[in-house]
Formats: sequence, C-alpha cells, structure tokens
Amino acid sequence: MFLFDAHLDLSMNAVEWNRDLTQDLYAIRDREKNLTDKPDRGKGVVSFPEMRKGNIGMCVATQIARFVKPDSKIPGWNSQAQAWAQTQAQVAWYKAMEEAGEMVQITTSDGLNAHLKRWQEAESTENLPIGYILSLEGADSFISLKNLEIAYGYGLRAIGPAHYGPGVYAYGTDSDAPLAQKGKDLLVEMDKLNMILDATHLCDTAFWEALAIFKGPVWASHNLVRAITPHNRQFSDEMIKALLERGAVIGMAFDAWMMIPGWERGKTTPEETGLKISHIVQHIDHICQIAGNANHVGIGSDLDGAYGKEQSPGDLDSIADLQTITSLLADRGYSEADIEKIMWNNWVDFLQKNWK
Repeated sequence: MFLFDAHLDLSMNAVEWNRDLTQDLYAIRDREKNLTDKPDRGKGVVSFPEMRKGNIGMCVATQIARFVKPDSKIPGWNSQAQAWAQTQAQVAWYKAMEEAGEMVQITTSDGLNAHLKRWQEAESTENLPIGYILSLEGADSFISLKNLEIAYGYGLRAIGPAHYGPGVYAYGTDSDAPLAQKGKDLLVEMDKLNMILDATHLCDTAFWEALAIFKGPVWASHNLVRAITPHNRQFSDEMIKALLERGAVIGMAFDAWMMIPGWERGKTTPEETGLKISHIVQHIDHICQIAGNANHVGIGSDLDGAYGKEQSPGDLDSIADLQTITSLLADRGYSEADIEKIMWNNWVDFLQKNWK
C-alpha cells in the first residue's frame, strides 16, 4: 500500500549526520560501524532505497536547527544566525536531491495530485522520485519574520514553532511557558501565508494559546497519546479533541520512549521490553475511538530522528517495515478503506482541502 510519512528528518541525517541516503541502508550502517560521535551510529533505518521498498512515495521532510543559550544541556547552535545557516545547508541538500532525481518538492494541490498519480500508476517505483513537503521543526532559526518570507519562497509549507526546551518563539517538550510575542507574531504571519501549524512539541500552555491565535490549518506530524504513555511530549485526550475540532491529522511516531511507558533513553532496549510495531496500534485506536472514525490518524514515523534501531520497535529493521501496519490494523478489525486513510489518504485529504 502507498504510504505517506509525515515526519522524516532527512536533511539532518544527510548534513549533520553525514549520511548519503541514496545508498543502500546496510552500506550506510557498515560505513558508520566504528563511529562513536552519535548513539545511533551504525543503527539507522532510513534510506531512499528502503523508502521505495516500503512504497513510501511521499513524506513531510524537515529542516531543523535549534538555538541554545550557553547554559543549555540540550545540544544546538550558539546563535540564531548559525541555526539559520544550518537550515540553509539542509535546503541546499534537498535541492541537490531534486536535481539528482531522488526527490521532488510538493507545494500545491496540483503537484500533490500529479505525484500521487505517478506513484499509483507506476509499474515499478524503484526509480521514482520521493515527493516531499518541506517543514521546519522548531522556528529558532528565524532571525526575524523576514526569514519566514524567504523560507516560504523556497517552498516551506509547515512550521512547528517549538522543539525541546525553551525556544525563541515557543517553549517545547520538557518545558512550559506562554508564547513569546515573537511567537504570536509568527503565527499571525503564518496565517497570512496559509501555512500549516504543526502542533507537535508545543508545551501545554503554548499549545492552547497557539490554537486560539492561529486560524489556519493545523496538524501534528509526530505525536502519540498521553493516556497510554504519560509524558508532556504526548497529547492529552483534551488536546486530541481540540485537534479533531480543527480537522487535524495526528501522525504516529515510532520513537520507543513515546510508544510505551517506563522507557529510559540510552538504557532501555527493545529486546528487554518486547516493544513491537504492534504497540502503535494502541495509540491509533485510542485516537480513532475518541474521534469515532479513522479520519484523523496518519503515520509520522520520526525514524532516524537522532535515534536508530536501539530506540525503535524490535521488529523494525528498516523504514520499509512500516508496511506491517496494514495487517496489524486489519487484525484489529479496521476496514481496507480506513487502513488506506491511516497509511496515506488522511494526509493527502488534509492537504487537498487546505491547499485549494
């Protein structure tokens, strides 16, 4: 089945992790097997060949560069200018992938429909370009709103104002504070451009303020359920209901510590917990039960989002294994039409409605 993955940090892996995603996944792992600078070295699960193998023909691909103050325990860049420069290197990589025929940027409803048709009608997807919608995870790299205009010009269509900790525009995971005036101004300008607000990572206070201020389309590219995994990174049932009222789609993330309670990052392993891809169905079903339908859930895997196999379900060797979700949902009683919604059609429907 065609699959739309709404959150992949592809350019971060290419530019900051120095991974050539055009290569065979196992060649990438072999190249990294003696590196120790990142905890996920030699354990990546994403490459373009594996995406094509898994029929993942469309994704939301990110730019990401956090600004941090000198006393921060969270890694990042020491000035907004440096963060901006990092995101520009990431854009350059996406453009290089377009020139190589590996990717194609999607910014309009017509482009979306044409790309979807190309993948669905192709006899083989082995050499097809992967379509991507460009998103910014954390807005710290915007030195001013002029950067927003520049970014929109090169195709940026979705923004999550926050990431982890204190941010320039909004506070994110493991922190909490009202929106800064800069954050409120950013939301107003995003509205004018009909950009998508990604509610992922917003701290609780900023989440509610952002929904009150922002009038445009809202989604959550990679988030799970707080009732199952209690943590501020997940959405409470009240937050889920608010998103449903806005017509949002919520993408299911496959970062292990988000999927099950009690996971200690850097210590717990998939083997000792028995974590499997099937655990994601609990999160899917929880949202569907609140909604009364399957119209608001999608896949936003966040695979290789600064972690690899060591922090993924134990039965996931590559991103292509996301295809097992179809049979897991069927076993749970989901219809073929609802499975298609979750695997790709909810995201496409969301974009078609909001890009008219």
